[in-house]
Amino acid sequence: MTFRYIPSIILSILSFIFLSGCHSRQPADLIVHHGLVYTVDSVFSTAEAFAVRDGKIVAVGRDKDILDVYQGREIVDAEGRPVYPGFIDAHAHFVGYGQSLFAVDLFGCASFEEVVKRVQEFAAGHPGLGWIMGSGWDQNKFPGKVFPDNTKLNELFPHMPVVLERVDGHASIANARALELAGVKPGQVLTGGIIETKKGRLTGILIDNAQRLVWRQVPALSPADYTARLEAAEQHCFAQGLTTVTDCGLDRRDIEGIDSLQKAGKLRMRLYVMLSDRPENLDHYLPQGPYKTDRLYVKGVKAYADGALGSRGACLLQPYDDKPGWYGFLLSDPAHYDSLARRLAGTDFQLCTHAIGDSANRMILTVYNKYLGGRNDKRWRIEHAQIINENDFSLFGKASVIPSVQPTHATSDMYWAGERVGGKRLKGGYALKQLLRQNGWIPLGTDFPVEDISPFKTFLAAVFRVDAKGWPAGGFQPENALSREEAIRGMTIWAARADCLEKEVGSLETGKKADFIILDKDLMKVLQGEVLQTKVVATYSGGVKVH
Repeated sequence: MTFRYIPSIILSILSFIFLSGCHSRQPADLIVHHGLVYTVDSVFSTAEAFAVRDGKIVAVGRDKDILDVYQGREIVDAEGRPVYPGFIDAHAHFVGYGQSLFAVDLFGCASFEEVVKRVQEFAAGHPGLGWIMGSGWDQNKFPGKVFPDNTKLNELFPHMPVVLERVDGHASIANARALELAGVKPGQVLTGGIIETKKGRLTGILIDNAQRLVWRQVPALSPADYTARLEAAEQHCFAQGLTTVTDCGLDRRDIEGIDSLQKAGKLRMRLYVMLSDRPENLDHYLPQGPYKTDRLYVKGVKAYADGALGSRGACLLQPYDDKPGWYGFLLSDPAHYDSLARRLAGTDFQLCTHAIGDSANRMILTVYNKYLGGRNDKRWRIEHAQIINENDFSLFGKASVIPSVQPTHATSDMYWAGERVGGKRLKGGYALKQLLRQNGWIPLGTDFPVEDISPFKTFLAAVFRVDAKGWPAGGFQPENALSREEAIRGMTIWAARADCLEKEVGSLETGKKADFIILDKDLMKVLQGEVLQTKVVATYSGGVKVH
């Protein structure tokens, strides 16, 4: 055998090429490293770093493993901060929230006089409006806790229509001009709604279905105004760490508007949308099946069984404690819910029904169990599941019905809910832990703009059962508090699962979309008093920084 002499310089070059080949790194669009990464996977594991390519996570692991293997076009040093999957709001009203940002803000008003003052100030600052609209008032914060009337609005705005929505969206007060344009007359009767009159005079109070008479008179927004409202809503959501929002009840026009804006690159928010329970929506979407794009998923149908507890529209098995003989009411005939469930049972659409009172919940749960026939993966939901009779909790688990809950409803309502239903019934109310046990998981939302948009308030209410003031000491019905991990899951992977999106978002795992947030405090460790001080350092959607 003959050996040839190879000059040392050539050996050096060959060695460099060989070693470079062994250590060449794979390309990535983004690397996040030196973080406390809560993956929210099946075992709630933590990591230090992950790599992103084409909007999806390609690897998760230790800093060294990721940095040695991947070459990032963009590199983010989390500097030891906590990194979570982007928050998902399992029950909200994204379009309605955008509209509320351009209306009179009535949240927190301590009297109707304050409501009127804010309306006056808004009108003075927005000359030329055709209608004045607002939302957020709550008579439970007013002296006497009784509904106001429209006398002062009539005096101040005799020629301009004014309509102001109650905090829960289940009642409104309209002035005489708005009522006139809507053709509302004293003595009118309608199913699932009340037109309040006193001594033969319209007070302006419209409850549940009666509101539609006035609100449908409001002129449609121009395309530019509509876009501005959704863009504003998106900015607020991203600032709170929300990367996916569930909009509970939209018509075809809104859905097509959102789809158009997303495809034009003007809207990045991921949205899971429920169709409003109207024939024109169902007739269009049901035959073609769920509609899905990268950022939009139309798969749910939103029905309303009853109204809200605050306006005494929730349907109860026994009369209200603070209104003898009054049970509330259903918003449609019981046959409607049976018919809707039968129609959807043979489709891939979720049935998602608003139910607050124990009577409404029992009725809907009974219908669900009839058509679901035991354990299943249809993922039909009850939105709110607020007051449940002790004998009815098992109906969730028997048919795999998802209780979609909003923890801040408990800490908002706790000041007066006992007056409505009494202590015994209240024990079956806002029962997050009891509901969690039914299926072993539970999605959390806010119902914004009914409640504040903040996911941190959701976490505070779920884990500590207190409001923003830290009241009450020890928590409201603390036996129904969730653990920190359960709350985080409810705001991420369980919310994704409720939206049938758990294979795409909700956790930081290989193959999933790179929707994540960096916080300045760790929710798994932060003290109760510091939860609401937590700030979102950055929000990423599909690996792109959006806040």
